[in-house]
Amino acid sequence: MSRITLSRFLIEQQRKAGSLPPDLRLLIETIARACKAISFAVNKGALAGVLGEAGTGNIQGEAQKKMDVIANDYLLDANEWGGNLAAMASEEMELPYHIPGEYPKGDYLLLFDPLDGSSNIDVNISVGTIFSILHNPNGNLAPRETHFLQNGNAQVAAGYTIYGPQTMFVLTFGNGVHGFTLDREQGSFVLTHPDMRVPETTGEFAINMSNQRHWEAPVKRYVEELLAGKTGPRGRDFNMRWIASMVAEVHRILTRGGIFMYPRDAREPEKPGKLRLMYEGNPMAFVIEQAGGLATNGYQRIMDIQPSALHERVAVFLGSREEVETVSAYHQS
Repeated sequence: MSRITLSRFLIEQQRKAGSLPPDLRLLIETIARACKAISFAVNKGALAGVLGEAGTGNIQGEAQKKMDVIANDYLLDANEWGGNLAAMASEEMELPYHIPGEYPKGDYLLLFDPLDGSSNIDVNISVGTIFSILHNPNGNLAPRETHFLQNGNAQVAAGYTIYGPQTMFVLTFGNGVHGFTLDREQGSFVLTHPDMRVPETTGEFAINMSNQRHWEAPVKRYVEELLAGKTGPRGRDFNMRWIASMVAEVHRILTRGGIFMYPRDAREPEKPGKLRLMYEGNPMAFVIEQAGGLATNGYQRIMDIQPSALHERVAVFLGSREEVETVSAYHQS
């Protein structure tokens, strides 16, 4: 039986009435091609001179790695000329990127985190690319920041690529979650994980315990109960995992269950969280929900949040339904 490549999968989805518009299919394929190029650069590492600091900072005030800049450029260059986009926005750039005038404009907006977890790249830990696709409202030829400020329910597709022992492209456009593994000999993403599902119950949690003293009371209570194990109120043992790369954390949860938490804390009380709503929170929430899990900020569903700024931050609790419901209930009490 022949293997199903990403291109074949998308074409078959397009043939199903109204399931996948042709221009959205082409856009997803273009994103996947850019991610293949990023994968090759990441895998070469020191051989290609792509490790280490770039000597620049992003809009978040964070030091950029060389691969942050390279990945950002790959995604911009691959997507600017295809005619499917009106504009792009990147976690690494302060303002939206407009399609150059010599190229046609399309019906979609693309947001991306070009290299999530890049602080880990120099120590050879899995990193990834996260993307979110929105409609371009009213066919604007020069979309402004306000046109990107749509809540997560407006996403028409989202996903991520994880660059690890294997490179995988994980995608949803509202019909479940499907994972494709890069066959390097063939140069194609091949469907290997159809209809990925998050187990409803789990024995694993992921959180940065070094921030415990800064957490709000509901998070402290929840984690203390997990750590109490069989002798505590939960009556069973939990294992902690922490990779410090959101893509890797979410991929593990999709594969075997778990809960990932990045709560707000007392160090920057004016910020509602650390992760970015538009580039990380919304696309990962879309993926997790389509796989049967939940994603909240503790108080409300992440995809219901109305963004007010392109680089807005958000607290994140996502993963197996039972655990997300539990920690969210503690925030409400």
